[in-house]
Amino acid sequence: MRKYAPSVAWPVQSMTGEVASPHTLTVRNLHVEVAGTEILKGVNLELRSGELTAMMGPNGSGKSTLAYALMGHPKYKVTSGQVLLDGKDLLALTVDQRARAGLFLGFQYPQEVSGLSLSKFLWTSYMQRHTMETADAEGFGRDLTEHLGYLGMDESFLKRSLNEGFSGGEKKRAEILQMSTLSPVFAILDEPDSGLDIDAVRAVGETVARLDRPGIGILVITHYQRILKYVKPVRVFVMVDGAVALSGGRELAEELEAKGYDWVKVGLVPNA
Repeated sequence: MRKYAPSVAWPVQSMTGEVASPHTLTVRNLHVEVAGTEILKGVNLELRSGELTAMMGPNGSGKSTLAYALMGHPKYKVTSGQVLLDGKDLLALTVDQRARAGLFLGFQYPQEVSGLSLSKFLWTSYMQRHTMETADAEGFGRDLTEHLGYLGMDESFLKRSLNEGFSGGEKKRAEILQMSTLSPVFAILDEPDSGLDIDAVRAVGETVARLDRPGIGILVITHYQRILKYVKPVRVFVMVDGAVALSGGRELAEELEAKGYDWVKVGLVPNA
């Protein structure tokens, strides 16, 4: 596997300027099958808090499978390998335990939930990460209003049922709003730019960039470089045929934009 030389800020700095203990999400030789067919064929990667990372690759390469397997979707069966969150076995946890531990998945195709308002969903989700002693209702409301503004969403959205009647762009913005509310340790965003027009991609990308801070690691899964104009990944992984074929810095995304994916083959990559 060819490796570029990415520039990595390590260790991360906290908001106070102190060096913070970084969180890590480590994937080792992960094999996953769906309905008896192997999709992931030995994925290895490491995500770190304080870093925004991009995962690129053609359709069918296994990017979404990786996202769902990490979150614990029952359809995606892990047959071998390890996933460690700060050294602890993530695969031993249930979906809700993974969420409470700080893992977040932004769906490529968010589901509609009739009768559950977006505001109620966000507050309930927030309280799953807090106690009555640590919850900050005033801060929650202030941040919610701020992030709605970043995303170009009117406060009337909060009264609507979750994703019901939302356009594709509104659904993606609602996913990013959830991410901003929960402040996860690691956020995996599965094609947040899929189906969006230029303005919506900008709004989503700029909001993700604002949420890129020392306490969170963000993995943006995408086919195209267009959202990477607004977020600045320190590393780029390229997945082909169920495995990570390349890794590097932002220049790798630019090369893929210019040349496509046909030249990328696992174990057979032309010299730089």
